Amino acid sequence: MPDGDCLPTRLKREGDGLRIDWADGQSTYVSWRTLRKECPCATCNDERGKPPNPFRVLSAQEVAAGPPAPLKMTAVGQYAYQIAWNDGHSTGIYTLATLRKLGQAVGESGVT
Repeated sequence: MPDGDCLPTRLKREGDGLRIDWADGQSTYVSWRTLRKECPCATCNDERGKPPNPFRVLSAQEVAAGPPAPLKMTAVGQYAYQIAWNDGHSTGIYTLATLRKLGQAVGESGVT
C-alpha cells in the first residue's frame, strides 16, 4: 500500500482532464490527452519505442472516437486506476505514482 500522503482524497473530471486532490494537501491536473498518450501498458510502451509509421491505417473505432476521453475509471486495489478509453483501449493501469508524476500542480485559481 502506498504512503498515506500519496493517496488521493478526490478524483474529479475537470474540463478536458482529471483533477486529483491528494492526502498531503496537493492538487494535480492532467489532461486526458496526456494520460492516453502516456498509457503504461506493454502494448503502448512497445509502440512508443518504435519509429512512427506514416502508413499506419487508423481503425474505424479510432477515427470515430475523436479526442481521448475516459469511458470508465476503475480502482485497482489501493495503488492504481485502470482507464477504459473511447478508442477501445483499456489495458493500461496507472499507478498513483504515475498519476502524481504526470499531473501539474493546481493553484487556488486552477492549473499553475
